[in-house]
Amino acid sequence: MKIFEANISLQVCTFLKDFLKNTSSFENANQKMFDAFGINIFFENDDDFQALKESVSIVAISSVEEPDRAEYGDFQTNKDLANKVAKHLAKRDISPEIIIEPTCGKGNFIIASLSNFKAIKKVFGVEIYKPYVWETKFSILDFFLSNSDSNKPEITITHCSIFDFDFKNISKQYPTEKLLIIGNPPWVTNSKLGSLNSSNLPQKSNFKNQNGLDAMTGKGNFDIAEYITLMLLDAFQTHNGYLALLVKNSVVKNIVFDQKDKKYRVGEIEKYCIDSKKEFNVSVEASLVYCQLNSLPSFECNEFDFYSLEKRLSFGWLNTKFVSNLADYNVTKEIDGVCPFEWRQGIKHDCSAIMELERVNGYFVNNQSDEIKLEEDLVYGLLKSSDLKNTVIKSTRKHTIVTQTKVGQETSYIQHLYPETYSYLKKNISNFQARKSSIYNGKPLFSIFGIGDYSFKPFKVAISGLYKTYHFTLVLPQNEKPVMLDDTCYFIGFDKIEYAVYAIILLNSKTTEAFLKSITFSDAKRVFTKDLLMRLDLLNLAKLISRIEIEEQIIFLNDKYSLNINLSQWESFINEMTPEKEKQLTIFG
Repeated sequence: MKIFEANISLQVCTFLKDFLKNTSSFENANQKMFDAFGINIFFENDDDFQALKESVSIVAISSVEEPDRAEYGDFQTNKDLANKVAKHLAKRDISPEIIIEPTCGKGNFIIASLSNFKAIKKVFGVEIYKPYVWETKFSILDFFLSNSDSNKPEITITHCSIFDFDFKNISKQYPTEKLLIIGNPPWVTNSKLGSLNSSNLPQKSNFKNQNGLDAMTGKGNFDIAEYITLMLLDAFQTHNGYLALLVKNSVVKNIVFDQKDKKYRVGEIEKYCIDSKKEFNVSVEASLVYCQLNSLPSFECNEFDFYSLEKRLSFGWLNTKFVSNLADYNVTKEIDGVCPFEWRQGIKHDCSAIMELERVNGYFVNNQSDEIKLEEDLVYGLLKSSDLKNTVIKSTRKHTIVTQTKVGQETSYIQHLYPETYSYLKKNISNFQARKSSIYNGKPLFSIFGIGDYSFKPFKVAISGLYKTYHFTLVLPQNEKPVMLDDTCYFIGFDKIEYAVYAIILLNSKTTEAFLKSITFSDAKRVFTKDLLMRLDLLNLAKLISRIEIEEQIIFLNDKYSLNINLSQWESFINEMTPEKEKQLTIFG
């Protein structure tokens, strides 16, 4: 049955029908509810009171479907999982006096807490979606009607945005009581909620204070659950108690990563991996993050399987290095330094329907199947993440128009030198104007990003930022022109093919693979980033890989791809990677 779009049991409906029939005002009803069940302000106003009174008198079995709130990151925790989480905590002798459920939804974590913790004095739940507020209250009534001898703490369920709720006030009011923050905050980003015109957003979206291009191109985007978790840590880090929240794995990683700078007073950080497909029917990697408040700051996290409690690994900070597997990292940490070549991200244009082309029967064809005649000069081969499968690539299936040789360059020259290209771009100018990213504001027509001298290096070594493959690809020129990569890829560029071949042999070594596996998180949106790839010290790696292995790989690549490379440039390559200070020490040593 449903009332106010909220599920309600027959037991509760029957109780409310009798209860409200003999109650004259919402003030009187609220007092009775508090006396009987400990629930503060069951009715917010007389309208709620009268509406519920009328509804329970005429309620019938409802066939109203559950609203789909998944786009808001609203994945309600089922009762069984909520109970397992509470039981797991109870077995650790956690016995809170105060329960805080920051986004209580239908109330399953509150019910699980009432079932498993016997010393609770107060419960605080916050929920923005009014039907869930009602359902939580109905569930609490149902629990106590079925368990009349249970401890009845004072319970306050507040209907508001979590970002308008003053958690620090709770911390001030109850400075000595043991508390437990438990729940499942939304699995959604601020930009997603913003696009849905949601009011459930913090006032400042760039909460990590990213500057300039980083904030505009996505690093300012963040997970709402991460914001909520950090907000709660800020309010309660000096309070005795525990935090246990279901969040995406990326949130756990970011919290541990931020510990180096934030140094929140939380210790014993643990991550319990759950089966999200089984529990929520979603393909999102998620876990229960657990930590103890008011502790010495912890800079690493132990990872377990939630169901078997088997330990998998530990990740976090080792001195100044952040790694995904502390044990494995120790084996290959010698190559964790600074890459002597700068890794770059590929071209960003946000206009694939117009800018990305295929060559068909002497014409270029765009994503809209238009046949286009263009001058060849501004058209280059293009590789995307899905193309980087082979060790060596000599040709591309796609092409792209490169309108600039550096960011911000004027594009008026296209009209005079390449009239066919200009006519095509001008015809589709609405596509460029529809680009949402603010990085294009005030920039020349048809602007792109991720472009510079490095883009035109003839030989590149590239890797996909999206795929979980620890494999690098050698990209060779096509029709005597350098091949471009899109912004899902990262690359280093070379003028000499020998340098590129030496680099790819080092990067595809087992040592590199083992190292990368120890510092990457396979469930990240981007497994590889520039910051991570810049940690690859190729000079130290070159010292670890034997010359015989280098020679064997050169022979293999020559035979398979007809490269005709030898080791004649090896010493020059090593010299290129050697810092100036080390060169001077060699000269004067």
